[in-house]
Parts: sequence; structure tokens; C-alpha cells
Amino acid sequence: MGKIKPTLVVLAAGVGSRFGGNKQTEGMGPSNETIMDYSIFDAINAGFGKVVFIVREHMKQMMQEQFLNQLAGKIETELVYQELQYLPKGFNVPDGREKPWGTGHALMMAKEAVPGNFAVINADDFYASSSFQNMADFLNTTDEASKVHALVGFELAQTLSENGGVSRGICTADNQDFLIDVEEHHKIERQPSGVISGLNDREEVKEFEEKRPVSMNFWGFTKGYFEDLEADFVSFLKDKGHEMKSEFYIPLSVNAAMKRGDTSVKMLYSADRWYGVTYKEDKPVVQAYLKKLVDAGKYPSPLW
Repeated sequence: MGKIKPTLVVLAAGVGSRFGGNKQTEGMGPSNETIMDYSIFDAINAGFGKVVFIVREHMKQMMQEQFLNQLAGKIETELVYQELQYLPKGFNVPDGREKPWGTGHALMMAKEAVPGNFAVINADDFYASSSFQNMADFLNTTDEASKVHALVGFELAQTLSENGGVSRGICTADNQDFLIDVEEHHKIERQPSGVISGLNDREEVKEFEEKRPVSMNFWGFTKGYFEDLEADFVSFLKDKGHEMKSEFYIPLSVNAAMKRGDTSVKMLYSADRWYGVTYKEDKPVVQAYLKKLVDAGKYPSPLW
């Protein structure tokens, strides 16, 4: 039996509040393709063998009709579901809580659907084809039992919106390109002076270099990572499970694993422009960029 091809896990359960709708299913390409379609196309070309979509149960029929049917014969697919009540034994949803538990909890739902090493992406982010190839190369050459994972780091200036401030995970790496820390900042934007600045969790203003690497939630993990993720989620629930809006994000688990000293994360740098729709005004910018790529022959139209 040959080596298992890497799996692409797509975080598609969320709905963009600032955007004002479900960004995952918005037509962005010249033939009404979604951003997710382009990511899957790039993943197939990079050698991924399966796509696992993490969605809410009410999205099942829509996902089947809009994505799974057209991918039949192109790549193996599977739907898994994130719901509030899907918790480890001994834990219950606190009365009144409606908000999902976050990306870390969502990823846990994919454990049984992922056969080997895997990558994780946001459904509504355009990462560019080179990121998928670099991640596939890493996953294909890393042992499933390894505690070395990966993160695609984009240059901060390549991820900003012209229509308002954004939240980004600011990365710090050592001189061997291993991740030291990911720290969330918000309201990041280019100021009239040209300087890029934002606020940390203490509401302090921080300035950043143009090429400072940021996480756009494109992770690569070995199969064994699920055990660490589940253990960290149990710790999170003991500490914050009673709160109404606390969320368990993937970087929280990764940072915890790195602090324990048994895990390291290799930075895979990208110089490509990242595109996403934080605000509804971002949509025509993304559409114009995808049309430019199609016109240049980077993608067919229609895509499938």
C-alpha cells in the first residue's frame, strides 16, 4: 500500500457577520465559482487525496448540491458536522450559550474522517496555488508520528483590506524558521502615514513591518495532532467552558503544545497576495483578481 495522500480540511461552518451573509457560498469567480472551489482545485493539483468539509448539520443538502456533486470523480469528499452539543464526556453546553466553540473544536470533528497528515484552511480565504504545493510537499515528507507541524505565513501587507481594519495572528519565528508564537491583533490597517498598525488584546497600539508574517489559518498537521487537540480542548472547557462566548481556536492549542516543548511548527512562507472578504466592499476586489488570474491562464473558466 502506498503512502496516504494528505487530506484538506475545510473550515466551513461559520457565517461572516461583518460581510453580512455566508461567504463560503458566494460566487466570486467569472463563472460564479466560490473561493472554496479555487482552494480545492489548487489542492487537487498539489496532490491532496481527500477533502473534508466541516459544516453545520443544516448545511448538508446545500453542500451536497453545490460542492460534493461536482467534485465526484475528481477527489474523495466527506462532510463532518460541528454542533454545540458535540463535547467530550463529562461536559455539557451551559444554559443560554448559542455561539459555537471555535475552530479548534470544529477541527476535532474531523478526526475519524482524516486518514493521515492533513492541512486546514478557512473556506472563504484565497491562498494561491503555491501555498497548497508547499504544504503538500511538507505533509508528504513528514512522518505521521512526528510532532513537527507547519503554518503558511503570509506577509502582513499582502493581507490587508482597503475597507477597514482586520484581525490577524502576528507570527514570531526563530532564525531556523520555526514558529515561536502567534499573537492575535485586531483593527490592523494602513494609516494615512503609510505605517501599518493595530491593537493587541490589551488595546495597545503596535506597529508592524510590511513583511511581518501572519497566520491566515493555513495549518499543516500530522495525524497524531488530534490527541493534543482533544486534550487541550478538555483543559479549555474546565477553565472557560462555563462562559457564554469563549472560543477554542487552533492557535491556542498550537501555542499550548509549543510551550509544553513537545511540538514545533515550521513556517512555510508565501509571497503571494492573500485575498478574502472581510467586508462586503471587498467582494469586487476579489472578483477582479480572480478574473485576472483566469485571463492569464492560471485557472480555467468554468473551473470544473
